[in-house]
Amino acid sequence: MKSLIRILPIVFILAAQAAMAATANVTVDRQSPSIAVTDQILGMNMANWFDQTQGGMAAALKTGGIAALRWPGGSASDTFHWQTNSECNGGYVDANASFDDFFADIVKPHAPDVAVTVDYGSNAACNGGGDPAEAAAWVAYALAHGDKVSHWTVGNEVYGSWEYDLHAAPHDATTYANAVASGYYPQMKAADPTALVGVVVQPGWSPAWDPIVLSQAQYDFVEYHWYAQAPGSESDSYLVGEASQDFAAQITAVKADLSAAGHAATPIYVGELGSVYSNPGKQTTSITQALFAGQVLGEMMNAGVSRATWWLGYGGCSDAANGNFNASLYGWQTFGGYMVFSDGTPEYGCPNAPVTPLGTLLPTARAFELFSTVARNGEDVLPLTNAGNASVRAYAATHGSGTAVVLFNLSETKTLPVRLAIKGMNSASDVSVSTYDKAIYNRSQRGVWARPVTTDHGALTLPTTLSLAPWSMNVVILTP
Repeated sequence: MKSLIRILPIVFILAAQAAMAATANVTVDRQSPSIAVTDQILGMNMANWFDQTQGGMAAALKTGGIAALRWPGGSASDTFHWQTNSECNGGYVDANASFDDFFADIVKPHAPDVAVTVDYGSNAACNGGGDPAEAAAWVAYALAHGDKVSHWTVGNEVYGSWEYDLHAAPHDATTYANAVASGYYPQMKAADPTALVGVVVQPGWSPAWDPIVLSQAQYDFVEYHWYAQAPGSESDSYLVGEASQDFAAQITAVKADLSAAGHAATPIYVGELGSVYSNPGKQTTSITQALFAGQVLGEMMNAGVSRATWWLGYGGCSDAANGNFNASLYGWQTFGGYMVFSDGTPEYGCPNAPVTPLGTLLPTARAFELFSTVARNGEDVLPLTNAGNASVRAYAATHGSGTAVVLFNLSETKTLPVRLAIKGMNSASDVSVSTYDKAIYNRSQRGVWARPVTTDHGALTLPTTLSLAPWSMNVVILTP
């Protein structure tokens, strides 16, 4: 009996804490639709260093709701030469990862929208800056072979010293703007007038980048990259609670730079996005990155971002020899990685990782899978008010004649109540809630990578109160 006497007060305390949790009041204004929603924010980067011909990759992308892809992959773009499937500077290209392999084995079976980054850093001889004629030939080849590429960006992060750049003035805004305006843009447009050609942006960069590039170059869209943290300094509380808001502020800064250049209506493509910019560790295979990913999808939807591709679909595993696996970070895995669909571990970079079949949806992929039921073409963002508990974050959109609401519980330990109301609706004929949470993720400790769980509540009177599990992403679909 002594053990029961000790346990019972703890149970009562926990129950009392749950009862005392402040109720969040989320009210959606369905009568005031605003920004058009696009499924193009549901995108992934793919890499030319990972075998594209392995079976099942395209099917997994489809399960995850991925509607857009970017290729050939980050900094490799500025050393890559598509005609020879090779790179300058000793860069590795998988023999089964040519442009033709990418389209045959990934794009055509799944039919996502495709963006390509052309080489600005090097010419084919690897003795000078990028050649606009090489880029234009790529555009012409894709058009002639029916390989639809909607977006062509000139260079990858070419403002940064880490990027391969053989121009006489490397990483220079004026050199870049002139190369685009006088070479890349007109030649690529001549190869395919329907091709969209974009430039890279980085607000606040020193020396100044955006003011020069945006005023002097020609472009149809801009591409922006953002990572939440530096390696070794990862924080779960920051990633889950604050990072998405910092990202939203950066999108606002890009819009301000475009407006200052007189191009306010230019579409913004977020070409790379992730939780850490190098040496990925424990967070990348944890519920924490999944919650971050879900929130930034909501922020991009609200901001009207035209397209986005997360870094990375496949091709980047690491372990404690390189990544941060500090005990302060939540998670069960001995491996991390940029990939959000399993590469098929163990593999290079994490040779001691447990067996995880190729294409397995890791937590971040589950966030995309859930959001794919919300980010649908033809829908509109709905404004909402959210008050009463700062640990609840909310986003909303139309869902046909109904309403989709995405609710996040940012508390690691508390189940939180949410009073959900839809202006102009007193009832719903059906309410379903699909959830991915910490408890589902915890099953991965036993090697079980479980999918979100859907509960159908049937007809409900509105407003209604829902309970959000700790550290959870919840998609609520209300049918009138």
